[in-house]
Amino acid sequence: MRGLFSTLFLLLVALMIVTTEAGKNKKDKGKGPKGASDCAEWRFGGCVPNSGDCGTGLREGTCNGQTKKLKCKVPCNWKKQFGADCKYKFSNWGECDTAAGFKTRSGTLMKALFDVECQPAITVSKPCKIKSKPKGKKGKGKGN
Repeated sequence: MRGLFSTLFLLLVALMIVTTEAGKNKKDKGKGPKGASDCAEWRFGGCVPNSGDCGTGLREGTCNGQTKKLKCKVPCNWKKQFGADCKYKFSNWGECDTAAGFKTRSGTLMKALFDVECQPAITVSKPCKIKSKPKGKKGKGKGN
């Protein structure tokens, strides 16, 4: 009976060791080679789209002679003008300027990602959606 308990105890300890080592490997999987991420002062450039002036792309970072590339995305809408690295808090869209065909709103900087330089306040504009007058309801006859 004593031998059975010691065997079970050894199996339990071995199982705990194997489980702990497997957990360590899973956590380290996403990291590069040892010492590669020891740098605390990474400097990243802007996001460069793979093609055109918006969409998915790459951002290159350097630190103490090391370089690494991160996936990034440049918005393809009105946010394209300041990129995805400058986060702003915006006011509501203003009324449509019918002469120019645009509406505007302003934003104040909340956060700059990847230490990029951002303007403290910006004004953005986008085309107005012009609503046409409805032409009458279909399917309903007069006086029926």
